[in-house]
Amino acid sequence: MSAGRIEGRELRDRLRLCRSANVGPVTYRELLSRFGDGQSAMEAAVTLSSRGGRPIRLASEEAIQGEMEATEQLGAVQVALGDERYPEMLAAIDGAPPVLSVLGDVDRLGAASIAIVGSRNASAAGRRLAQDLAATIGAAGYPIVSGLARGIDTAAHQGGLATGTVAVLAGGLDRIYPAENLGLAEDIVNKGGALATEMPIGLAARGKDFPRRNRIISGLSLGVVVVEAARRSGSLYTARRAAEQGRSVFAVPGSPLDPRAEGTNMLIREGATLAASASDVLDDVTPMTAPAPHPPASPIVFEEAQPVETTDDARVCLLEALSPSPVSVDDLIRLTGLSHGEIQLVLLELSLAGRIERHAGQRVSLSS
Repeated sequence: MSAGRIEGRELRDRLRLCRSANVGPVTYRELLSRFGDGQSAMEAAVTLSSRGGRPIRLASEEAIQGEMEATEQLGAVQVALGDERYPEMLAAIDGAPPVLSVLGDVDRLGAASIAIVGSRNASAAGRRLAQDLAATIGAAGYPIVSGLARGIDTAAHQGGLATGTVAVLAGGLDRIYPAENLGLAEDIVNKGGALATEMPIGLAARGKDFPRRNRIISGLSLGVVVVEAARRSGSLYTARRAAEQGRSVFAVPGSPLDPRAEGTNMLIREGATLAASASDVLDDVTPMTAPAPHPPASPIVFEEAQPVETTDDARVCLLEALSPSPVSVDDLIRLTGLSHGEIQLVLLELSLAGRIERHAGQRVSLSS
């Protein structure tokens, strides 16, 4: 598919595909890669899901049309994976969002950015440090990305306002959470930043949506700075996703007596770069790329590929090898003797039928 903007009917078809049952980011991308356009991918999804044992429920055209109109009325745009405006770094991660809804400066998402995240129940010192880090890093040419949560996220956005910060939401663009940050969200847009989400307009954030949001925060960034985090926290999840994505991880050390420093101190022990000041971050990321607030976006070009044919024997063989415990695709190839193409197509059928779950590291398991 040629580079350019994805709009009109093609955008509507892609939205309909990614809003359909059992079409997650990995399945969506494989369908588009195999079949080339939204309409062809939807038609294939119907056939493949039936072969997998359960016909897919496609999202209704009326619902998608309503979503597109409501998004436009808000003043936002929807950018599909493969569009020239889609952030190049985000497109490179496993499970890149099929479509981003963006309010504000779309180009800001494509800049070489740094994420700053941390505790919602942050100390006054932690909030001040996060704000100062954001201001200094932003002034050096690296916009700040965070999640608009209370505490450290809020301080990071406040510090990055002057240089254009990006807030990634767990819900729709019209469902700002927490509500107390509605004014901050408006300031972000008015001062050259952007709000971004993979969720449709009207959807309130749910607990399971925050980890999904966190992979976008790290995916948009060259590196993630963690300022105050408990041993079990969403900030540590973001840091670990950053490491999986090949991004730098920084942690601000804290007192061993403060539970909010347990997570950051643990990250340092595990190999994260100690960040006592903004220079520790800048010295690491500056050699990666020259600061550029508005680099030209590189489109992801989908290549059409003919699907291989599969047999009932191949489906039975693969189903027998699967269990509720995640297993890698490479292990399935070794265990079954099936080709990579056969494995991938049967997994696509089963995924569309809702019979398997996909996990990080290209692992799959039977649905519970």
